[in-house]
Amino acid sequence: MAEKKIQAQVPGVDGLVDAFEVSVDESTERWSEVKLADGSVLRIKPVVISAIRVDGKYDQDGNPIYSVKVNQIMTVASAPERLRKGAIAKH
Repeated sequence: MAEKKIQAQVPGVDGLVDAFEVSVDESTERWSEVKLADGSVLRIKPVVISAIRVDGKYDQDGNPIYSVKVNQIMTVASAPERLRKGAIAKH
């Protein structure tokens, strides 16, 4: 699918708008690591499924306005032993 005309709800634009769903030919998504206050480290990566280009709408530089459909992959890179299943509770 190269482009498909659709009606879409786009953040920052009221109501449904005419738009084009544009498939992704190539993408490089990198992992982000988030360290939590409980000592755990999460690894998160967005996976872009497609982009929505709003028909006839442009930003202040004249570029077309896009929104993206994204899935997210998350894994626990590390967690403190006390939070792991089977950890012995200390009193």
